[in-house]
Amino acid sequence: MACAAARSPADQDRFICIYPAYLNNKKTIAEGRRIPISKAVENPTATEIQDVCAAVGLNVFLEKNKMYSREWNRDLQYRGRVRVQLRQEDGSLCLVQFPSRKSVMLYAAEMIPKLKTRTQKTGGGDQSLQQGEGSKKGKGKKKK
Repeated sequence: MACAAARSPADQDRFICIYPAYLNNKKTIAEGRRIPISKAVENPTATEIQDVCAAVGLNVFLEKNKMYSREWNRDLQYRGRVRVQLRQEDGSLCLVQFPSRKSVMLYAAEMIPKLKTRTQKTGGGDQSLQQGEGSKKGKGKKKK
């Protein structure tokens, strides 16, 4: 324990870890969710968490090949972990608005749905559904 306390909070191995499962509203607490389901996001990715944290000014880096130990699905979508620096070398907070790991997780879950990649996906999905319905109607008419 003395070694861990002697290391600087600015060392990368002292950054906090955030796995996508912590913010996933499809997971139960037993499966690894760490925030309330009302504030959680549907299937967040490590890249999205990194984008949100970097945009607010936190020092972050992505470890793509790391996996959450409770994650049974080995797909690329569920891989990755984000390391975030909360404290500077002297022990003071990097950003006053993020005093704890939970505050970072809640902020990330709040901002991920507002990402451009998320808003564009929902718009594109509606159009493809409409086109699919139209082609089905056309096929029905041709049979008569």
